[in-house]
Formats: sequence, C-alpha cells, structure tokens
Amino acid sequence: MTTIEFLGGVGTVTGSKFLVESEGKRLLVDCGLYQGLKELRLRNWDHLPIAPSSIQWVILTHAHIDHSGYLPRLFKSGFTGDVYATRATAALVKVLLPDSGRLQEEDAEYHNKRGTSKHHPALPLYTADEGLAAANKVTGIGYGEPLRLASGIQFSFKRAGHILGSGILMLELGHAGKRKRIVFSGDVGRYDAPILPDPAPIGEADTIIVESTYGDRHHDPTPLQAQLERVINEAADRGGAIVVPAFAVGRTQELLYHLAMLERARRIPRLPTYLDSPMAIEATEIYCAQPEEFDGEMRQMMIERRCPLNSGEFRIARTAEESKAINAIRGPVLIISASGMATGGRVLHHLRQRLPDPRTTVLLVGYQAAQTRGRLLQDGAKSIKIFGEQVPVRARVEVIHGLSAHADADGLMRWLRTATRPPQQVLIVHGDPDPAQALAGRIRHELGWTATVPAYRDRARLDE
Repeated sequence: MTTIEFLGGVGTVTGSKFLVESEGKRLLVDCGLYQGLKELRLRNWDHLPIAPSSIQWVILTHAHIDHSGYLPRLFKSGFTGDVYATRATAALVKVLLPDSGRLQEEDAEYHNKRGTSKHHPALPLYTADEGLAAANKVTGIGYGEPLRLASGIQFSFKRAGHILGSGILMLELGHAGKRKRIVFSGDVGRYDAPILPDPAPIGEADTIIVESTYGDRHHDPTPLQAQLERVINEAADRGGAIVVPAFAVGRTQELLYHLAMLERARRIPRLPTYLDSPMAIEATEIYCAQPEEFDGEMRQMMIERRCPLNSGEFRIARTAEESKAINAIRGPVLIISASGMATGGRVLHHLRQRLPDPRTTVLLVGYQAAQTRGRLLQDGAKSIKIFGEQVPVRARVEVIHGLSAHADADGLMRWLRTATRPPQQVLIVHGDPDPAQALAGRIRHELGWTATVPAYRDRARLDE
C-alpha cells in the first residue's frame, strides 16, 4: 500500500511537508518552515509525528523557505538520509538555509535581550552553521534525469517556471504493470512570464498534488510594466523613498529585470536603487550564472553576458554599515530588501524609518500570508509593530500582484489540463482554505475529476 500523509502545506501556504510511504520506505516531499500565523509557526518547534530517523529520503521541489527551511531542523532531530533537488535549487539553499538560521539566531538574541521569551534562554530553531551543513548535504540533479532510489521507487524533475531551479516532481512507484505516477506540482509558475520558461506539461499521472495559492484569484490583466511605471513615477513625483519588501529568490530578480527594461525604455527615471539583502545579492549572482535556466530575451542577454538584473543606478548593500547608510538617503530612492512579507530581515529597519513619512511608498509585490506585517499593510493598518514598538503608517501602500511567481486560478487550470488523461484523484495543497476549496470546485465542475482538500495529518491512499 502507498500512502501520503500531509504534515504541512495544507490549510495554509507554508510549511509544505508530504510524507510518502511505499514499499516499506518513507520519502518526504518538501521540508518547509511554517510562516505567518503564530499557531502555525509554533509547529516548527513540535516534534514531527514520525521519527525523522525513519525517513530515507527528502526531495525538495524548490528552494523557498516554506518548502526547504525545516531541513536543518530535520537533520538536527535525527534524519540521516539523502536529500535531492535540482542543481540550481542545491545552489540556492546554500544561500537561503544559512540566512534562515541567522534570522533564527537574531530572533533568539532579541527575545533574550528583552526578556520576552517563555524559555530562558531563548534558543534558535537552528543556527546559520546548521543551515549551511544541511544545505551542503543536498544533491543536485538535472531536469529530466530519472533517479532510482530503491526497487520500485524513482523520480525525475520537470521545469515548474516558479523560481530558478523550481521543479515539478514526477514520482514513480511500483513495478511494471502496477506502476503509479504521482505528480507534485511544487509551486506552479506563471505562463508567458519573463526570465523563466512556462511550466512543463504533466503528461501521464495517476495522482496529482497541486498547489492553490491563488486558487480563487486572477492576476491583474494590466501589463506588469505599466503597473510598475505608474507606481514608480507617482512615487518619484512625491519625492520619497520606495520600499519594496521582496522575496530574495525569484521576486527580487524579476523586479530588477522589469525595472531595467523600463529604464532603458525611458519610461521611469533612473533612481538610485539599493538591493539591501545579502541573501538576495547572492541569489542574484546565482541567477546570472545560470543562462541555461532562462528563455526569451533574458536567455539571449545572458548568453551575451549582459545580465539584465540591474538598473542604471544599481547599488548593493552587503554589510550592516552599508545598510544603515541608506537611512541618510533623501529624495526619490528605491530600496529592495527582504523579507517579502516583512516578517524579518533588513526591510524592517527601512519600514520603521520610512513608514511615518507620507512621501514614502511601500510596494508589495507578492503574496502576503495572514497576520504578517505585509498583510497588515496590505489591509490598511494604521500602525504596525516593529521591534516591539508601534510604528505609524502614513506611507502610501501599493500592491502589484503581477510580480507573483505563482500561477493564478486560470493558470493552475491550464496546467492541470496538460494531463494526457484524467488522474484517479487530485489533492489540493499549499493554499488557504478558501482558495483551496475554490480550486477543488473548479476541477470537479470543469474537468469532472475527483478533487479533495486534505487537512493536516490526513492520509490519502495512492494505489486504489
């Protein structure tokens, strides 16, 4: 019997962990941290309901922390198996996991200084060194290269088009005549987006596990560069800073690409542009070293060694001192800094300083999970808490969904229609309850397929 147990990534867009049991073996697909709601984040500290030492393999669909960030904790808790991902993902986690550990250490240090932790002393979930150690154990493989893990268990990746290295996991279980193909979408990218190719077609599938981040929404049809052009020009006219909380991997690089294109077309002014995120800087360098990952104009420019991920006045802030120096910059200035939901990182320092200024524009360019600072700003909060103090929000807040690296509801349906035959079942994951149920309803109504939304700790049988 083959089963999948949902240990995360259901009822929410974070914490993805899907435990596949087959042939007496255990395989964990994705190993993500919970983010957002406190009751979800507390799960990061809970023991998994199964012993990590009983898991033979982990496969990561991509490097984002909500899909990879629990890996150091898994090793720390006794996991000794092998970890696989695409080659670009293996490179990116060497940046993201140590950074995640550093943020965990800083958070513990902050609570110890203020005496606000229930535990004394407060400890990090894992350290930067533990994050790097876990990342160094990830083995990268190429797209379309089948890897046999054991008798009756093999997998391969197709391109997902979400971020650099993102993969659709094709998992084949069983033997000739009784073989089942399980397809995990990971995060599905947008069709016709710049930089990365479209999501690869599904082909044959018996069970499909699909994300539903935007399962009930449609992206703004207004061309993305037109949206950016309006926001940037209006902000520049007001003479204030533009602060962009951006995910270090994926969102930042696409934003830089569009800004460079707009500048070259003279549709926006050449603003001083600061990339203030060591992780984003390193990730951008990895992007510029991977021309084979791209398509279209981006690919051609990369082949010609003209990496377009910078604007005319592009500057980077690697050190804390360089970051602090941005505080003295007046007039129109663009500050891109992690984290994308304003849950931590250097962007908090910029928000604390700039939010009270009505000339400031905060530009939100990605999904904002419930109860994050980004969601509070998006929902019109008059003040938000940063470093223990309430900071008044007088800045203008703009939201552009066109930079989301996720397919919207129509994009997800378009991808599902690439299956060459109806699957036995579709399982809807990685979405808040309403989007997940909405997508399940569309699948049942438009495709006539069996579609369900599992809950935390549910177990589905895959071989019936």
